[in-house]
Amino acid sequence: MKFGIFIPQGWRMDLVGIDLAEQWPTMKRLAQRADAGPWESLWVYDHFHTVPQPTHEATHEAWSLMSAFGAVTDRIRLGQMCSCMSYRNPMYLAKVAATIDHISGGRLEMGIGAGWYEHEWRAYGYGFPEAKIRLQMLDEGVQIMKQAWENGEATFAGKHYQVDGALCHPLPLQPGGVPLWIAGGGEKVTLKLAAKYAQYTNFDGTLEGFTHKSALLRKHCETVGTDFAAITRSSNYNVVIGATEREVEDRLARMRDRMDGFLPSAKIEETIAGLRGMPAFGTPEQIVENLTALKDAGMTYAITYFAESAYDTSGIEMFEKEVIPALS
Repeated sequence: MKFGIFIPQGWRMDLVGIDLAEQWPTMKRLAQRADAGPWESLWVYDHFHTVPQPTHEATHEAWSLMSAFGAVTDRIRLGQMCSCMSYRNPMYLAKVAATIDHISGGRLEMGIGAGWYEHEWRAYGYGFPEAKIRLQMLDEGVQIMKQAWENGEATFAGKHYQVDGALCHPLPLQPGGVPLWIAGGGEKVTLKLAAKYAQYTNFDGTLEGFTHKSALLRKHCETVGTDFAAITRSSNYNVVIGATEREVEDRLARMRDRMDGFLPSAKIEETIAGLRGMPAFGTPEQIVENLTALKDAGMTYAITYFAESAYDTSGIEMFEKEVIPALS
């Protein structure tokens, strides 16, 4: 099993209390730490407004961070989970990605999806088309990006996007273009798009949900004539780890304290409650047991998130020493 790690960028209220001038140095330090460790990849989210609700706290922009991380790391792969197709013209995004692939020495991953955060859509003037339209835009945009990366030029006349002889030079450093991660578990459309275009997927990380989505992806691959076994299936995991169950509860308490004063208490408790009972919640032994069952079901790439990493790396250290070796 491979492991990725999210770098805190503020979106999940994970830089609160850190002086603005220290936020990039904090992200840089964690990225370089990951680069020197057992991690296959580092990740950020493509969002503009914080969750679980919009606040005035910082949320650093994903593709700017991709470029910066490419310049300050040497080995680790770089991804976004995931870019919203409709936030940027797809040809422009293909060009940005090609440039970052060169900056990073061919280490970029392209996470892409249809988008969902209505508040930031409307606030930024994108409207909020119905899901059917957003998925059509995803489909068209992926086709444009694949043309651009494979041929250095794209011509496409779609319902939502049109390009005419748009050039993409230099091509990405990676032969054939930047690997595509089509993220989301939409059963009728998103998983079918993943079957058609993706090298990687990312969906529900519970054993029941993962097994169900995998079966649907397999059916879509059979329908469109692609190789199900060639698609790496990944999931995201919020890690709350402790040597004992008491330590796990202490970590949750510190998380609650950090959010106090920045979010209403009801939102804080909702956030905390959503972590309990998940596959990466518990002692190292419990987490290894949960992830082993998922590995047996075909989940071979876990993207992990440690809410406290900007303040405390002890959870990451425990995961590196006791979980990753047991599964990789």
